[in-house]
Formats: sequence, structure tokens, C-alpha cells
Amino acid sequence: MAGQLRQYRRRIRTVQSTKKITRAMELIAASRIVKARTRVAASRPYAQEITRVISAVASQSTIKHPLTTERTGVTRAAVVVVTSDRGLAGGYSSNAIRRAGELMELLDDEGKSVALYVVGRKGVTYYRFRNRAIAGEFTGFTEQPTYADAKAVADELLAAFAVPEADGGVGEIHVVYTEYVSALTQTPGAHRLLPMKLTESDEPPAGGPLPVYEFEPSAEGVLDALLPRYVESRLYVALLEAAASESASRQRAMKSATDNATELIRTYTRLANRARQEAITQEISEIVGGANALADAG
Repeated sequence: MAGQLRQYRRRIRTVQSTKKITRAMELIAASRIVKARTRVAASRPYAQEITRVISAVASQSTIKHPLTTERTGVTRAAVVVVTSDRGLAGGYSSNAIRRAGELMELLDDEGKSVALYVVGRKGVTYYRFRNRAIAGEFTGFTEQPTYADAKAVADELLAAFAVPEADGGVGEIHVVYTEYVSALTQTPGAHRLLPMKLTESDEPPAGGPLPVYEFEPSAEGVLDALLPRYVESRLYVALLEAAASESASRQRAMKSATDNATELIRTYTRLANRARQEAITQEISEIVGGANALADAG
């Protein structure tokens, strides 16, 4: 009985130590969600405005830019999968990988091969274990991405998009990341990044006449300058959304682990008390039995 009691107490101490860790990770993740949501809200207006400007420039000119023109006979597409660098985030990375698998199956059905670009160590480890070729990998910043990180990814994708498919380039670029809806809901989504889908409108703003634009040095020059910024800003928003989703998923996972640890401590405490009570009862029984034996002998 004494050995069993020591074992229960040792388990209680171990679970209590684990609970402190999971609770601390839960609080850290909660604080990062607030910061990530603030950064997402701050980055969206820039991405939306640059998209509007590019659409306006394209609609006011007859130039067919390579980044906005639909290509025919595309046989190779790039897929960017955003996962996490660390674990303990529930099904965050696995859900994104599953959504990427669905997209790759769809592209395969369309007769397009896939050049895989992976953000996050979890995704890199997953595809390497399955011997899947990775065209590019980016790690070390998934929880707190910066614009420089998004630019590094965008530069590599734009370089691949500029190369003919026959020489190893790609004709389309898709990005798969987890969109932050709320603290309880994060949805993996797939979006085509390039060629850019332009949204043209013939309705004048606020009931006034349609604006007339003049471009310096030219409409093509404006598009050449803005379109790379468009790709960078869209990737930056995607990375920020994914970071917020990762923190939310980790907070839920750590809260669940903390609750489970609390329940486990309660169970072990009850078992330890029962073992202690049984040990005391046994000792009392032995003392009473010994006293009775001495009385009978006398």
C-alpha cells in the first residue's frame, strides 16, 4: 500500500508540473492572438487598396501584363502551404496539409503538375517523410511573420512565375493557409494568387463620373511596380492570418491539456486518498489483531 501511495503522489507531482507548462503556453498563445489580429487588421487596408489600384490601372489600359493575363495550356502550378514551426497546436498543420492535398488532387485532375513550396517545419517534415519533392521551404517565422519574410517567399514565387514552364517555371500560383474567423473557428482555404483576378467596375464612385487616369511613365510601368507589391502584401496577410489561427489553435489545445491535467490530478488525488485510507485501515486491523492475540495468550 505504501508503495502504491508513493507512486500516486509521484504521478500527481508530474502532472502538476505538466499543467504549469500547458497553462503558461495557453496564456502566451492568448496574448499572441490579440497581437496577430491587430496586425491582420492593420495590413488588410493596404492589400485591399493596392488591389483596387491595380484593377483600376488594368481597366483603364489595354496592356496585357504577364501577372494579370490568363495563360492557356498551363501544365505546372505552384502551391504554397503554410503550416507551423512548432507542434502542440491541435490539428492546425494537419488541416492545412489536408486542404493542400485536396487542391493538389484537383490540379492533378486538370493535368497540372505541382511545384510545392512549404512554410513551416511541420509541413517540411511531413512532405520529406513522404519523399515529396519540395521546390522551396521557409521556416522560423510562422508565429510572428514580418513583411520581409513575406517578401522572401514572394521573390522566389515571382522568379518561378517568370520562367517558362518548359524550363521549370510555373503558370499558376496558389496559396493554402488557415483563415482566422474567430477564436473558436479557423478555416483552411486555398486561393489563387497569380495570375491575378481583376475586378472591373463600370459604376462611377458615389454617383459621380468615372475617373480618368494618366500614368507616368506608363500603365505598364505602373503595373510592373505595383504587381510585385500586390503579391507581397497578399502573402503577408496570409501569413498573419495563419499566425493568428496557429495561436488560437494552440490556445485551445493547451486549454484542453490543462483541463485534462486538472481532471487527472483530481483522479490521482482520489486514488491516493483511498490508498492512504486502506493503508491506515490495514494498520489498525493489524494492531487490533495483535492486541487480541496477546489478550488470548494471557
